[in-house]
Amino acid sequence: MIFLKKERELSEIPGGGAEVFSERIRKKLYQGKISAERWIEIAKTAHKLGIKTNATLLFGHIETEEEVVDHLLKLREIQEETGGFSAFVPLPFIPENTKLSYLRPPSAQKILKTIALSRIVLDNFSHIKAHWVFLGIGLAQMALLWGADHIHGTVIEEKISEAMIGEPVKKFPPEEIEKLISEIGGISVLL
Repeated sequence: MIFLKKERELSEIPGGGAEVFSERIRKKLYQGKISAERWIEIAKTAHKLGIKTNATLLFGHIETEEEVVDHLLKLREIQEETGGFSAFVPLPFIPENTKLSYLRPPSAQKILKTIALSRIVLDNFSHIKAHWVFLGIGLAQMALLWGADHIHGTVIEEKISEAMIGEPVKKFPPEEIEKLISEIGGISVLL
């Protein structure tokens, strides 16, 4: 039973924590987190209440390509059923300061391929976000040419990547993001 109540004017909640839906990976890396089934149940409940959410994928660690595709197909299925996801945020794994620090971070090629694959599989999602905090500015710009349509975000507080890389994240005002978009020939639109 889920006890999620829509309060007045609550229209969207974050959708992080999906990580990878693979049970193998969740048992190995995310034992303290809710199950993939529970995450899906919460997202669907929010959507039924008219609350939009984001969906994420944390990739570039020990997952297989099949597990990534399976994750994307499950998200596509949920979106088909509920229409409640406002965006998909592919997040490359940052190994620094984790128990997987021996791994190399995913290459720019892997990141861009994952974004492109996401755009193809998740054609029922309005937005694929390039989260510059995880990607870096240059790669976030490239991601816009590989299927992402949204540079995320102006950043008020970013605890996850700060903890991983051990340094504060620079804040970006909207006019700086607009400049990044125009540098690659894009046109910025306020969402």
